[in-house]
Amino acid sequence: MLSHTQIQARLERILPTVQKPGRYTGGELNQIAKDWDAIETKVALVFPDLYDLGMSNLGLAILYDIINKRADALAERAYVPWDDMETALRENCIPLYSLETKHALAAFDIVAFSLPYETLYTSTLNALDLAGIPLHANERGPEHPLIIAGGHATFNPEPMHAFVDAFVIGEGEEVIEDIIDCVKKWKVDGGKWEESRQIILSELAKIWGVYVPSLYEAHYNEDGTFASIEKLVDTAPAGVVKRIVPKLPPPPTKFIVPYIDTVHNRAPIEIMRGCTRGCRFCHAGMINRPVRERPVDEIVDKIDESLCSTGYEEVGLLSLSSSDYTQVVDLVTAVSERFAGQNLNVSLPSLRIESVSVDLMDALQDSRRSGFTLAPEAATERMREIINKPISTQALLDTAREIYSRGWHTIKLYFMIGHPAETMEDVDAIINLCKDVRHVGRQVIGKRAQVNAGVSTFVPKPHTPFQWVPCIPTEEIKEKQDHLRKHLRGPGLKLNWNDPEETQLEAWLSRGDRRLAEVVYRAWQNGAKFDAWGEHFNYDAWMEAFEAADLDPAFYTQRQRPLDEVFPWEHINTTVTKKFLTQDYLWSLSGKTRIDCREQCFACGILPTFKEMRREHPGEHWKCPEVSKKRVKVVKKSERVEKVSDV
Repeated sequence: MLSHTQIQARLERILPTVQKPGRYTGGELNQIAKDWDAIETKVALVFPDLYDLGMSNLGLAILYDIINKRADALAERAYVPWDDMETALRENCIPLYSLETKHALAAFDIVAFSLPYETLYTSTLNALDLAGIPLHANERGPEHPLIIAGGHATFNPEPMHAFVDAFVIGEGEEVIEDIIDCVKKWKVDGGKWEESRQIILSELAKIWGVYVPSLYEAHYNEDGTFASIEKLVDTAPAGVVKRIVPKLPPPPTKFIVPYIDTVHNRAPIEIMRGCTRGCRFCHAGMINRPVRERPVDEIVDKIDESLCSTGYEEVGLLSLSSSDYTQVVDLVTAVSERFAGQNLNVSLPSLRIESVSVDLMDALQDSRRSGFTLAPEAATERMREIINKPISTQALLDTAREIYSRGWHTIKLYFMIGHPAETMEDVDAIINLCKDVRHVGRQVIGKRAQVNAGVSTFVPKPHTPFQWVPCIPTEEIKEKQDHLRKHLRGPGLKLNWNDPEETQLEAWLSRGDRRLAEVVYRAWQNGAKFDAWGEHFNYDAWMEAFEAADLDPAFYTQRQRPLDEVFPWEHINTTVTKKFLTQDYLWSLSGKTRIDCREQCFACGILPTFKEMRREHPGEHWKCPEVSKKRVKVVKKSERVEKVSDV
């Protein structure tokens, strides 16, 4: 293995030859480079995509801050290089390294991957290969680090089970410390990797929220459907309950400031976690329950600290639904008053049409104008009832009028095609609604009014009420996209869409079982990487991989699941019960909707789990969600009878 000084020397020769060498140098403002030899436990945090994207990942920034606050641990960063740099690394025998101290990833105790979306899978394999670490977990020996992974895409970890030693299911702020403590204790107690990696993996499996796939075996029915998962050791839990952070810790503020432009050049502050709306297509809304909010004063103070430590002129107030933050108007007003005259741009990237109030828009008056984004997701009220986003078309148009009248020139509207029970009339409605919004804008500000429509394709995700439905085939996606391109055009209108074949890839991977691991591996061997990048996506490589693995891709995407089918991800417990998801799916068939569960509890499962976790892990820091502080209506599933009870 090359030393860090040897890596540094070789980098000095090749960096002048590649695009954007600032991606690969480190040394940015606010990076933390500790004394390598003085630290016991070393963690490499890897985002398996370009630096330009990974530097904007808040999850890794949080873990970087937490780990480096420990005196006995360090965290350093690594990203996947672009083609030119990868070629240079391979030609010069330079392994993938950390930016802070230029140590090879193989020199770390733990290599932790962030997997927020499935199209990072092949790039994860490429990162391991560049690092000189065996791709398959069962091929790693005493000289190799532990490979862990977390993120939204790991709530169905099975397609990556062969490559990852342990998955973190759920929120990482506390569990990363538990993992470090476990590894540290193993080393202090005299444990040696060469005795058995399986011993440390068994210990990790005892940590709440950690899933070790090698401790389980999957079984399948004769028709190819998943049958069950079997524990191979008694100490492995039957099901892995997601890790929940009961009270959000203070957010990081000393963000690393890149030398080059990245996707988001701003200070990100998470104001709230979780969502209570219950959109049936939304994976994040289901797996991130319960809702937890930060106080206004804490948020404002942390914004101040972030601006002082970074020099950013924009702050992003982040959550799944920023306008559902209870005190959002007070927050924006407080930010406007605190930073008056500083030309600060406040970004609220997740606004709901039904909760965008006139007061909020007025509070945003001092913010620099950019596009105002709304996500109706569907253009007819019938479809919005099916997906449980019951917003009237008139309410959307009224909101658009208020937005234009307050100085915004562009409204971005996000839609999805391919929802269950969608017809071409629903697709036509996207065209008509965009033109109606443009018409409203022209009435208010004239021809400056712009409407940008982003139309993606719905992928049924695990742990959601729509996990039983198929993804529409490529031919149907193309037909609907062609129709939109033909008719959604003209002055003031812009349309963006995604590649139909990329939709199929996302559907295969998000709904796959353990057999997909071979497909992922073979696709990587065929050259697949950077699958989220259009210029890199290689559909043929994936089709050849399916053929070589003797699997039918349509089995994972175009098949309607019966209600009693067992899913490959059912041993991963998000705390939202399958019983609740089944009921919600059946409700969608008749267009039944649920109101915000802050107003009425529908017994999804999160509150009992929250209380159970509080008993198992006692402490004053536990607080039930806000809904538990008042008397709420609980809906009995079987009888559809409502009663009032204390949750």
